[in-house]
Amino acid sequence: MGLLKAAGGAIGGVLADQWREFFYSDALADDVIVKKGQKRTSSRSSNVKGEENIISNGSIIAVNDGQCMIIVEQGRVVDLSAEPGEYVYDTSTEPSLFYGPLGKNILATFKKIGHRFTMGGDTGKDQRVYYFNTKEMMNNKFGTANAVPFRVVDKNIGLDVDIAIKAFGEYSYKIEDPLLFYTNVSGNVEEPYTRSRMDDQLRAELMNALQPAFAKISAMGVRYSELPGHTEDIANALNEVLTEKWGNLRGIKVVSVGLQSVKASEEDEKMIKELQKSAVFRDPTMAAAGLVGAQADAMRAAASNEGAGPFMAFAGMNMAQMAGGGQAGQLFQQGAQQQQAQGPVPVGVTEVPVWKCPECGKADNSSKFCANCGAPKPEIEEWVCECGTTNTGKFCENCGKPQPVVKHYRCDKCGWEPENPTTPPKFCPECGDVFDEADLVGGGKKAPEGDE
Repeated sequence: MGLLKAAGGAIGGVLADQWREFFYSDALADDVIVKKGQKRTSSRSSNVKGEENIISNGSIIAVNDGQCMIIVEQGRVVDLSAEPGEYVYDTSTEPSLFYGPLGKNILATFKKIGHRFTMGGDTGKDQRVYYFNTKEMMNNKFGTANAVPFRVVDKNIGLDVDIAIKAFGEYSYKIEDPLLFYTNVSGNVEEPYTRSRMDDQLRAELMNALQPAFAKISAMGVRYSELPGHTEDIANALNEVLTEKWGNLRGIKVVSVGLQSVKASEEDEKMIKELQKSAVFRDPTMAAAGLVGAQADAMRAAASNEGAGPFMAFAGMNMAQMAGGGQAGQLFQQGAQQQQAQGPVPVGVTEVPVWKCPECGKADNSSKFCANCGAPKPEIEEWVCECGTTNTGKFCENCGKPQPVVKHYRCDKCGWEPENPTTPPKFCPECGDVFDEADLVGGGKKAPEGDE
């Protein structure tokens, strides 16, 4: 009886699995990462007795946008497709009489019946289709329960100090490599694999990566108050730190980071402001101005002291003036001496002009590229008037004379223009026409500096 039952199961099972299946997945919810593919059967379908985990040769697998499909056979990934559309699985080890050469498939079917008979009528095989959600996983909130160290660098005043900040915001990630995720995270699953199963772990690892990521950002000279404007840099820094755990192990990538608030402790903020204020007084002139302001406040306070009487108030004002006036004068004198020591710009040496970057707003650039964002210096066409004033408009800012029009040469036959527009060759190198007064036109190009 056992042999007859095994034979019947083998024959019936192989015949039932001859139909070509159609696998699909409904729209994957935002919280679903991996889901097993469904074999579509309707009330009009005859393919209702086939094994669930068998994919016959020639079966069709539908892939939607934002999805990636993998086929797993005996626990091993045998195929993958992330291109939206219809995928035909034509390399399956389960033959079908309805796909491919009939004679070859009949022979393969009998071999499959023999194999299943040796397995007691069972398939002895497991084939599955899994769908991965490759869309961006958004709205993952994070917040630093404890303050994170952040290095504050201000080259203008020579400040380099570590403070503690708290940051709150959201981040998003996506499955970049489904094979790594299947191999090292999800594996074979019957129920949908949701984000809730790993979000706590990812959030904890992200918080640990914030400190080295912030260190990379602070090394760029970005202040903690400017972090919300550098979210792309933060995402790149996090990916660098998390490459080993997220990228190489799980196939996950941070897409974006949004900071809602970044706050330093009141003590740290007060310390930074005091250091910046103290650095201003390195300039003797600024220190003198601050001392004069303090002196004026002291004189106003002495003059408003009604209980002391007019004579005492007057005496208090004189004392305040005597106490600070001499020091302020000395500081102003030191500032003037420093300016004289620097002296005027030597003859023949051009002072390097500074320019403001139109992209990020940095106003003290002196090279051809912005020191903050790398944007090139905007090109401004200048001309020198007869009065010696350098202008950028069409009229002189000093005397009002219009910008002189420089005549230049252009071939009247083919339109070729020489590199030096005021000194053409004798003959046009394009058409051979002779350059003469007929080729001289007004306006347009200006002569290079030094040309007449």
